[in-house]
Parts: sequence; C-alpha cells; structure tokens
Amino acid sequence: MKILFIVPSYKPAYIYGGPVVAIARLAEQLVRIGHEVTVYTTTANGKNELEVPVGEPVNVDGVSVFYFKRLTKDHTHVSPALWKHTWATVDQFQAVHIHSWWNFLILGASWICNLKGVKPVLSPHGMLCDWVFNSKNSLKKKVLHNAVGKHLLGNTFLHISSPMEQEECLRIHGQWDADLIHNLVALPEKQYGRKENAVFNISFLSRVDPKKGLDILLNALSGVSFPYKLNIAGSGDDEYVRTLKQIITQNKMEENVEWVGWKNNEEKYTFLAESDLFALTSHNENFAIVVIESLAVGTPVLVSNNVGLSKYVNDKKLGWVTGIESVDEVRANLTKVYNDREERRRISEASVGIIRYDFDEARLAEDYITMYRNSTNKAAV
Repeated sequence: MKILFIVPSYKPAYIYGGPVVAIARLAEQLVRIGHEVTVYTTTANGKNELEVPVGEPVNVDGVSVFYFKRLTKDHTHVSPALWKHTWATVDQFQAVHIHSWWNFLILGASWICNLKGVKPVLSPHGMLCDWVFNSKNSLKKKVLHNAVGKHLLGNTFLHISSPMEQEECLRIHGQWDADLIHNLVALPEKQYGRKENAVFNISFLSRVDPKKGLDILLNALSGVSFPYKLNIAGSGDDEYVRTLKQIITQNKMEENVEWVGWKNNEEKYTFLAESDLFALTSHNENFAIVVIESLAVGTPVLVSNNVGLSKYVNDKKLGWVTGIESVDEVRANLTKVYNDREERRRISEASVGIIRYDFDEARLAEDYITMYRNSTNKAAV
C-alpha cells in the first residue's frame, strides 16, 4: 500500500516523548514488510526547529519524510506549507493515517481530508483522553470541539492502543468505527540477567510531570514499613521537581530516593532490569511504552488503573493494578508487592516471552495494514 502519515513532529524530535518513537517505529516496520510510507511533518523540536532539509523528501531509515516549516513555535504547529502540500497530494495515497489532535496543524490536515473526500485513520495518542480534554485550556477545547472537532472526527476511522483509550474517546465523540492495535515498541535485543536486590529496588522512568503521579508514589512510600530504594530516571519542570523534593524532605526520605537522570537506549533497559519493581501511578496514560519495556527485561510492574495497559497487565498477570484516589491503597499495594516474592519471581520468568510474542512488530504491522484496508474506500494492494 501507499500510505501517508501526517504528524506534528517526527524523529529526531525525541523531545516530544513516546509518540514520536512509536510513530517512527510503525512507519519503519511497514516499509520492512513491503509497503511505501510517506510522512508529512514539521520541523518542530520543542521551542527550536530541526536542522533538516525543508519541503523535500528525506530518507529517514527507509521512510520518505517531508519536513515543513511552521509559523508558530508552540504546540499549535501552524504550517501553511504542509497544508498546501497535503491539499495537492493527499488523494494520491491509498491510506492516510493522522496522528495526534488538538493542534491547528492536525485540525487543518483533517479539514483538507474532509474536503478531498479522504477518510483518514486517526490515532489520538492520548489527546482525546479525559485528562487532556478537561485539564489545560478545557473551555477552548470544548468550544473548538463543538465548532469543528465533532464534524472532523466523524470523518475518521479511530485507531486506539488500549481499551481505556477507546472508552475515553467514545465518551467524547460517541459512536465511532474503531480498531484496537497495540503500539509498536522497540524491545531489547539481548536478555538481561536478574537478581533480587538486598533492598527492594523500585524504578520510575518517564517525564517528571504532574500527570505521572510521582507525588502519589512518594507519599505512599513515605509510610511503608519495609526497606526500599526509589530510583527516579527523568527530568521535568523545575517547579514541579521542587514540589517533589519538598515531599522527600518533609518525610525524611532522602536516603531512600535517588535522582539518577534520564536513561536512553541501552542504559534504559539496564536500569529497568536492575529493579525489583517498576511503578507508574499516573493520572492518565493512553498506553505507556515503558511498561512494556520493563516487562521485556523481566521486571514486574505496579500501575494505576488510569494507565491504558492496566487491563493488559491484569489479564496477563504481569503485575499489580492500583487505584490512586487513596494514598493508603497505593501503600497497601506496594506492601503486597514487596511481600509476594514468589509472584515477582514468576512474573520475571514469564514476562519476557509473553511480551516478545504479543509485541512482535511484523505481526502488529500486518494488523495495521488490515485496518487501513478496512477503513478506506480506496483500492488497496
């Protein structure tokens, strides 16, 4: 198939986190199994711009990527050049896959698809979840949704990566043709040896952001009766980090908590493999790639029931799921995990094989092709 991706940012703009990695991973795997993928994106790289050729195809690991300049340097990503090129070419593709929502770039591209009679697949990547819809600029989002969003969403085929994301999207838009396929995840190439640490070792690896609920985890750990070490890998807004450090100081947890900095690639897997537990008490996650990365090296997980993969973790018996409304509940579940050494050992032995099967990239990519063929009225080959 001849497939077009439209996305606000693309690698090497890793500043935007997991979605950039997952989108590029999918594009590259589709190419590997014999399809042609083109990406229309912007030069966005946070407040800066990528230093890449503009308005012409760039081969990025087998994918033909067009980077276009943007007029705004914020999350709106306004790019008339991308819109113009989309208008001229979008009907030349057999499938169009739009990624993200709530920015003018994507809304404009969706409008063009609508005018051109093209029905794209939409992957919101968490942008249509309750947390995003009802938090920052919620009034503006609701006005925009009622003015144009409903109409544009009605002309899309929904792709979601978890049951929780599907439920949230349907609460916002109602009836919607949809398909659930997991995101592609870069799994470690080697196996990692594991040992139980002398002191119970808990890891956190993500953006240090209020959404991630790290304050909840800290407050829960402040009252546990067992010895532990929490290693925090990540960076975030200075003000929020100061708030977290105040919690640590007030509860005299300095000896139990270490800020280890961001971990990339090989460092990331080694860091996770050295942990007895990975914990993510987020307020909202439509997927959470790091959960799969942790299980891929044999580290059990404790996740909140707001993490998209919580149902997967529960169904596959690969960890523990907790509510986060009560710190006492989180604390009780942490204590349960600590005490259940045999279950942790079982998960460590079973999780690697389960993840390698369920997240086989070639098989998942074929599922995406099936979705493209079922979602479009164009001939697919």
